Amino acid sequence: MKRRFTKEENSWVLYDWGNSAYSVIISTAVFPLYYKASATEAGVSAANSTAYLGYTIAIATFILAMLGPILGTIADYQGFKKKFFSFFFSLGVLFTGALAFIPSDQWLFLLIFYTVAAVGSAGGNIFYDAFLVDVTTEERMNRISARGFGLGYIGSTIPFIISIGIIVLAQNKIIPIETVTASKIAFIITAIWWGVFAIPLLKNVHQRYYINKEPNPVVNSFKRLGKTFKEIRKYRSLFLFLLAYFFYIDGVGTIITMSTAYGSDLGITSTNLLIILFVTQVVAAPFALLYGRLAEKFTGKKMLYVGICVYIIVCIYAYFLETTIDFWILAMLVATSQGGIQALSRSYFAKLVPKQHSNEFFGFYNIFGKFAAIMGPLLVGVTAQVTGNSNSGVFSLVVLFIIGIIILAFVPEERDVKTA
Repeated sequence: MKRRFTKEENSWVLYDWGNSAYSVIISTAVFPLYYKASATEAGVSAANSTAYLGYTIAIATFILAMLGPILGTIADYQGFKKKFFSFFFSLGVLFTGALAFIPSDQWLFLLIFYTVAAVGSAGGNIFYDAFLVDVTTEERMNRISARGFGLGYIGSTIPFIISIGIIVLAQNKIIPIETVTASKIAFIITAIWWGVFAIPLLKNVHQRYYINKEPNPVVNSFKRLGKTFKEIRKYRSLFLFLLAYFFYIDGVGTIITMSTAYGSDLGITSTNLLIILFVTQVVAAPFALLYGRLAEKFTGKKMLYVGICVYIIVCIYAYFLETTIDFWILAMLVATSQGGIQALSRSYFAKLVPKQHSNEFFGFYNIFGKFAAIMGPLLVGVTAQVTGNSNSGVFSLVVLFIIGIIILAFVPEERDVKTA
């Protein structure tokens, strides 16, 4: 396997470098804490504000789940993939920056703008993921996908450090701005970082595999989508993998998006949460790359088993969480596997799909992932409200990982995919 990375591979990876800033600052770190403070000031209880955030994530993911396969099928036509990517990416950047202009006491409007930004980010990722088949070969997919996640973790630490620095300096009155203003600056930094590092992809990555344009593309796209459902037996391995993915990625995504809200409910300070999340990003980077290398030796499926087992341990340990040290241990366990499991899922799926229909099938990849992401936050939110204990909510996710690993056992090994 050649070692040098091509311009297309590097340009594709750089988008992960930029977009990951959104994932850590908006989805995971600064925004959830900013929202929780806003909701608390408005008199919303900790359990309810966590539940409302979970419901908001569910709404955003439902929107993308419904649109994903339809838009993906249309985007398989020549020249459409980059247009769709550009629209959703631009939507995400715009509304991420716009969060800075919402008054801090308007927690409901914060959730609305967050929803639109989340739709933009997740929508852009449908077509970004589908570009993997255009930028590299099957033999290199595990490594390139893992490199994207690995460098994404590294790249996201730069705006994260800057944002944390500004917030901590504001909290300690070292710089003459309020903490609220510092958080808003973080939103703007995220939008700029994300936008700048999307430029190489927009410039250098092109749709190599496509369907030739034809009249009535929307109507014909629905027909192709219907045909795919009718011929689903032809893609047994693919859809069996998606079913396993549906369950285990639900737990992964829920833990990522609700970790700071969970930590806040445990009484961990905002400063400690931000530091923990920063270290998590740093630790996750080499482990994502390691998963890619180990997948070449042991296969992607075996490494997915490893990642899922780690998350089962995380869910069990979360039930007994009491102290900041416990949360540190939990975060480091997550760091060892969150990038690897996502990267190998993406590359495994890319090897299964017909390349000229990559957008359509990554639309299904999205719908399975996003519908799963509805179930997880709802499960955590309902369990937290019923029990009055966030620990129980996280523990309830263990069943999703167990179901996922059982179904994954019936998916062929990568080397057998073509004949399965």
